[in-house]
Amino acid sequence: MNDPIPPDALKQIRHLLASAISDTKAYGVPALCRRLNLADGTEEEAFASKYKYAQKRLAEVQAPQVVESAKALVAEEPHFELSEQLAKIDELRGADVTTLTRRRLIALFDGRPLATEIDDIDLIRLVWPIGQIVAPIQGTGHTLEDDIIRHTIRNDDLTQRELLETLGLLTCSRLQLFKFLAAVTAPDAQTPAGQAAIVPQIDELLRRDGYTLAVAGKISGSPHYLVQKVPTGSPADESISAALAAFDPDQVHSRWMAALDRRATQPEGAITLARTLLEDVCKWILDQAGETWQEADDLPVLYRKLAKVLKLAPDDHTEQVFKQILGSCQSVVESLGALRNKLSDAHSPGPKRAKPQPRHAELAVNLAGAMATFLVSTWQARRQERVADAKAKIS
Repeated sequence: MNDPIPPDALKQIRHLLASAISDTKAYGVPALCRRLNLADGTEEEAFASKYKYAQKRLAEVQAPQVVESAKALVAEEPHFELSEQLAKIDELRGADVTTLTRRRLIALFDGRPLATEIDDIDLIRLVWPIGQIVAPIQGTGHTLEDDIIRHTIRNDDLTQRELLETLGLLTCSRLQLFKFLAAVTAPDAQTPAGQAAIVPQIDELLRRDGYTLAVAGKISGSPHYLVQKVPTGSPADESISAALAAFDPDQVHSRWMAALDRRATQPEGAITLARTLLEDVCKWILDQAGETWQEADDLPVLYRKLAKVLKLAPDDHTEQVFKQILGSCQSVVESLGALRNKLSDAHSPGPKRAKPQPRHAELAVNLAGAMATFLVSTWQARRQERVADAKAKIS
């Protein structure tokens, strides 16, 4: 990466890298430094102090080389803390998962086990090398694994919140956080009922920061999940935005942009806006065409009035393929109205109403955007035809 590395992060990487180099036998330190593209030295110097030997060579090189040397070392030998610092450097330009979201994720496990199919300690071992991490509680001579076993198995005096915070879930890299979320939702760790309960809760929290827990495949018929970025849009979004902005940059275009913004995080609201967008377009075009409409007219009624103006009724065409397409357009409009009535935030949900997912909102918004663009383009074509007819009559 070309962005400057924060001084504190660079200092930490230098320290961790020097410590990792000093874990090597003294006679092997010069050769290791050469492999890491650091300056050479004598075995005598290394025998005097392996850490100072490494520290001196690292002080002589610039930040990019320090990072490259650190990456070369973890490629040779796993080193959790150094890998974590490198991951945080790589993640500087990406969307963050805020401390607030991390606290809310941790809160999901208050009073409940991390896994329903395996012991919590076994899940933790899959994600963190707790047998090699120094214990933050008991001190010298103990590992983090010793701490966890003592306070969660031998004694029940560590809450799930305290356990996950001790593991570093509030401050770890996104890579490590996402590794934990993949492990805690895996079919090896959760029953189907456990997955069904926890996955939507985690996904809802992640989406607020621009990420989603997406199905990556199946293991023996059960889904396994990986965290991915929420799709930010498509070329179709851009073309629809351009068309609606040209038609009406205020009300219509702003309605479209609001629907786009809510697709992932507020699916009910996005579905409401999808229908309202089509209502806006129908009313604007009817006004421009000199036609009347009533406030009580719902979307299907507005569309039928507009279809007559734009000659979009299936009966206005003789070609069967156009009849089918235009009939489908009418069905889309009616279905969007029904979807809004059933799944949007426009009515009381009641105790048994289905909860829309982001994919439902994406479908509704995309359909509404495509139909709105089609109606605007058709109206512009009809106006041009009117102008051409008027000129022909004059001439």
